[in-house]
Amino acid sequence: MTNKITLRFDPQQCINPKGKHVRDGLSTVLRTENNLWLSCDESTNIERLTRSGDGSFGGHQSFDLTKYLDLPDAGNSEIDIEGMGMADNYLWIIGSHSLKRKKPRRHDTVKDQMKRLSKVKSDPNRYLLARIPILLDEASGDYVLHKECEDPKQTGHTLRAAQLHGDSDSSILTEVLKQDEHIAPFMHIPGKDNGFDVEGLTISGKRIFIGLRGPVLRGWAMILEIETEEDEKGMLHLKQQSSKRPYKKHFLHLRGKGIRELRAYKHDIYILAGPTMDLDGVIAIYRWPDALRNEEEAMVHNNELERLAEVPHGRGEASGKDKAEGLAIFDEEHVLVVFDSPTDARKEGEDVVIADMMKVLK
Repeated sequence: MTNKITLRFDPQQCINPKGKHVRDGLSTVLRTENNLWLSCDESTNIERLTRSGDGSFGGHQSFDLTKYLDLPDAGNSEIDIEGMGMADNYLWIIGSHSLKRKKPRRHDTVKDQMKRLSKVKSDPNRYLLARIPILLDEASGDYVLHKECEDPKQTGHTLRAAQLHGDSDSSILTEVLKQDEHIAPFMHIPGKDNGFDVEGLTISGKRIFIGLRGPVLRGWAMILEIETEEDEKGMLHLKQQSSKRPYKKHFLHLRGKGIRELRAYKHDIYILAGPTMDLDGVIAIYRWPDALRNEEEAMVHNNELERLAEVPHGRGEASGKDKAEGLAIFDEEHVLVVFDSPTDARKEGEDVVIADMMKVLK
């Protein structure tokens, strides 16, 4: 059962520095009561929408993350935000951590097209895992970001923005993963080529779950689990895990699909899964039952996962369109799905896009 939800963006805030409209590149979505938080993968901003009386979301407010975080390249290059989560009055944000390969341009010579296809580059801001204080403004009913503020749950304690230590080429996380027996061979491969590519983030207490679109190994997708610690300078570091590494690995047999988004709900983790490569293919929502009751590394076979619904995607003349990228817990029964590269059928006017609400929660 699918319903449609209207998302309205402010024409004064919805165009990124490259001239792309926010609605054309939605990569993640998170709900906090009356607000939806969204991101366009080609910017350093996140977007907040507020629910209206008719059930649609508008009142668009854009937040420039360079005002809260110390990005290696400031606002000059994209973060490629691929996941957001919330816990303990912190909004968590993660970049793709991936390399990208240049696209051939049809109007170029064959030689130049081949040359472009050989070039791999890294964006300095992509290696980001950060948290930003987020509090409810009782007067407006909206959640608001802060660089630093008093903790409403603990008198005398200060909440402050912080990020995992890193630079323009890597982070603490990617450095340790370069030694991993499963992931290391893929660290220098672009994300769209089944290389290392983060797409999905969810938080449960202190546990941070990171979904990987790639690599997918013989049909098995991966979720990394980490915890962080803050030093006296406000920098985050990885906490040692029971696996004797600063992370745990969970393998899920999604039959060749990679992870596009993660959401923790009750004791379960809901997964939006789709192709790891740059191609059209089935996108579906799965439930990993009792995932949060498990504290050890897991191998989750396909028959231990519940395949709840298939999500529409572009095909035929709409090939490459309507790519489901973001999944939010909407209420006790529904999830909300947002799409990258929406078809014209999902657009209304210059600044509106349609998201799908699906009844799948248990």
